[in-house]
Amino acid sequence: MSISNYAENKLLDALRAQSFSVSNTYIKLHTGDPGEAGTSNAATETTREEVTFNAAASGSLGASATVEWTNVAATETYTHWSMWDNSTAGNCLWYGSLSSSASVTAGDTFQITALTLSLD
Repeated sequence: MSISNYAENKLLDALRAQSFSVSNTYIKLHTGDPGEAGTSNAATETTREEVTFNAAASGSLGASATVEWTNVAATETYTHWSMWDNSTAGNCLWYGSLSSSASVTAGDTFQITALTLSLD
């Protein structure tokens, strides 16, 4: 799991009293490593699902609820995710791999039940 270059720069700028906040965050699915920009290996399922987080503690941040996609668009195997500051455009903030790959069939429901971001 890694923080994107965009978010790294924004967090560092915050140390210079440059304001940075994100109103909402959205998770996108991938069939391989999405890379720093979050645009590689995009899943056919293009919906970015909103995710909210509990307060940070001990250098990590956990999702407050399960993230769910209903009626996925295609039969494929999800291996990674990316987190964005907009539901359709915007900036990639973070990305990582699923704890295990997940094969889905078109029309299935897919869930990420425990999403935790941590700083290494």
